Amino acid sequence: MNLIKKILVAQAAVVALWAVSAQAATNDDIAERLKPVGNVCIQGEECAAAGPAAASAGGGPRSGEEVVGKFCNACHGTGLLNSPKIGDAAAWQAHADKAGGLDGLLANAITGINAMPPKGTCANCSDDELLAAIKHMSGL
Repeated sequence: MNLIKKILVAQAAVVALWAVSAQAATNDDIAERLKPVGNVCIQGEECAAAGPAAASAGGGPRSGEEVVGKFCNACHGTGLLNSPKIGDAAAWQAHADKAGGLDGLLANAITGINAMPPKGTCANCSDDELLAAIKHMSGL
């Protein structure tokens, strides 16, 4: 009888230790999931966290190729909803002629056109980054 109690106590101790270690890992996972995803910064004041534009190489503006690869390719890579495809110079030229040149294309990109939302999917892109992306996609 004494041997059975020892075996049961040993098994209970193993289960208790396993439960404690599992709980610790779970708390760490929960803390990781609950941490903030961003910070609010006020213009004119130093921000504690670097913004997405500063995260690019060198902290300067992103290249047209970077912007296209990350934000524009989903629609313009496939021609989704009749958007001009990347590298289709004739389609881009037709859109540029209709919009009034590169400045018109940039204005459309900033405000959005047809199914494209303002600034496409790059809400934090500067006008210069958008223009670089348009030039990269169109070859104009």
